[in-house]
Amino acid sequence: MKRYLDFYLTNMKTAVLVEFQYRWANYFYMIGMIAEPVIYLVVWSTVAEAQGGQVGGYTAGSFAAYYIVWTLVRNMNIVFTPYGWEERIQRGRLSMELLRPIHPLHNDVAFFAGWKLVVIVLWLPLAAFLAWIFKPTLQPSLLEVGVFFIAIWGAYLIRTMALSLLGMITFWTTRVSAIFEMYFAAELVLSGRLVPMSLMPEWVQRLAGFLPFQWTFGYPIESLIGALTPGELIGGLGMQALWIGIGILLVNVVWRFGIRRFSAVGN
Repeated sequence: MKRYLDFYLTNMKTAVLVEFQYRWANYFYMIGMIAEPVIYLVVWSTVAEAQGGQVGGYTAGSFAAYYIVWTLVRNMNIVFTPYGWEERIQRGRLSMELLRPIHPLHNDVAFFAGWKLVVIVLWLPLAAFLAWIFKPTLQPSLLEVGVFFIAIWGAYLIRTMALSLLGMITFWTTRVSAIFEMYFAAELVLSGRLVPMSLMPEWVQRLAGFLPFQWTFGYPIESLIGALTPGELIGGLGMQALWIGIGILLVNVVWRFGIRRFSAVGN
């Protein structure tokens, strides 16, 4: 356990140092991602005002809070992609990583976790700027703040496991892009990324309850903006823990069978 702890702390420290060296590149990258939530925000705020002040339980201020928090959750959900796994397997990079006495996924989780610490720090002034423009309605309790902090890391781990599973499909096929696009389309609709889940049809909400997507987007956001009861807050953390456990189990099973098919040389 001490060996793993040292590995994670060292990799996270390295990521923090590296990403702060490229802080302006990170900032411009984050700014480039603002267009998507701002479009959603303007559209749904306009709809809310046209519907008498609210829609689906959200006012214009609530939508502003939702999509400003969205910007942080979206950045926390950036993980090592299936395309990275595709390159790692096809070009033989995995050969070098197999020489290390630790699963390659640990390196991905640790390095990206360090990057997230930089993201959180850089996000704060960006969120302040968006709040100054759009005037969100946001008054979280201490419980909601605490749950949100845990939930954004839970979302990060769920999505890491999910995209790693997709990436490992490259053990059996030459391209994973088509499958990833299908996954992304489902995530877009069933996660709360497009709109809060309360605005979706009831059957979509029921379907989303059986899938991991909403626990990576909708739940973390709603945990901070006051859309959930204390029971729902704690229950959501339990669902995140469940999906993290399922993800770890599936990653180990797929890895065990997939690595038997791997044959390549590194450089």
